[in-house]
Amino acid sequence: MHTTEDHWITTPITADILRGALELERTAHGVLPHRLPAWARAQCADPQLAMVEAQPSGVRLAFRTRATAVELDTLPTKRVYSGAPPRPDGVYELLVDGRPAGQASVTGGNTLTIDMATGATENRPGPAGTLRFTDLPGGAKDVEIWLPHNEITELVALRTDAPIEPVPDRGRKVWLHHGSSISHGSDAASPTTTWPALAASLGGVELINLGMGGSALLDPFTARTMRDTPADLISVKIGINLVNADLMRLRAFTPAVHGFLDTIREGHPTAPLLVVSPILCPIQEDTPGPLAFDFSMLAAGKMRFRATGDPAERAAGKLTLGVIRDELSRIVRQRAADDPHLHYLDGRELYGEADVAELPLPDELHPDAAAHRRMGERFAALAFAADGPFADHSA
Repeated sequence: MHTTEDHWITTPITADILRGALELERTAHGVLPHRLPAWARAQCADPQLAMVEAQPSGVRLAFRTRATAVELDTLPTKRVYSGAPPRPDGVYELLVDGRPAGQASVTGGNTLTIDMATGATENRPGPAGTLRFTDLPGGAKDVEIWLPHNEITELVALRTDAPIEPVPDRGRKVWLHHGSSISHGSDAASPTTTWPALAASLGGVELINLGMGGSALLDPFTARTMRDTPADLISVKIGINLVNADLMRLRAFTPAVHGFLDTIREGHPTAPLLVVSPILCPIQEDTPGPLAFDFSMLAAGKMRFRATGDPAERAAGKLTLGVIRDELSRIVRQRAADDPHLHYLDGRELYGEADVAELPLPDELHPDAAAHRRMGERFAALAFAADGPFADHSA
């Protein structure tokens, strides 16, 4: 932590220097960025959603300054899974004028212990910590500090050795994306290398990432949040969590997708809207959920998942990834007859059969860091191409 002898300028952390968050909650320590507003959080008592929406995937401090040194006090909440190997500390990533300029982590903080067998949790409080970036180039520059995509982060204090001001509007379009833990960034190497963050960088757009681990479940409050969030480009990646959770049957899925898209369209009637189906995931391509944790692998220090449904149950309406892809494609074709700004992308174009062979899913469910990079590059090439759904036609 800093001392009273240090000559720092402390700047309050407010919404005008924070991007990617939809709300700031004042806490006893500072502020906690949220990716869902309070009214939406109040409509769901799921502790999984409460945890992941407060993990600041895509959230970053952004300011303009001549400072050559920056300090940030934070109070992280670190997850520990009983019996599993320790998770690495969350990564904070510094960008200067859009270019990578350093990484750091904060030790200590609160600890959330999760028992995968029972679902029981235990919270243990801990101290805040400080990260410091020094030797920044002199002169006026845009500085961004991307917060850990997978670690709840309370922001306590921001200090610099020169004044800061909000980054002026650069005229970049805002891309609003919703998806599962894969969109959230599970197993990505850092906050700027989740596949949506990489795609946003390559596409030259500002990202609001509503990827929510385990929680892309066609919740109406998520659709209303997207409806009410200003955005120029919108995408929804639908499917894997619905199969994982064995949440609904085909009869409920189809109208739920229509309702989700209808709600988004209430606030964004003509914005490009891209529906993305699941990437390839062999364990759930033809086998319904629910998904289960494979405890037999913990002794070897590995986390693995397995599908527990019966493929024969597809006839009764149980969902698989194959079923969902077929239905999403049909829904988009049907709606596109009256909605020329609605588009469909088969998720296997981001990660498919050849990729599984080359870059297999380490836990049978989530892509690794290399696969995130490949997915981000492919999404950018497909969506932001001259003939893609997110093409810039303003010139």
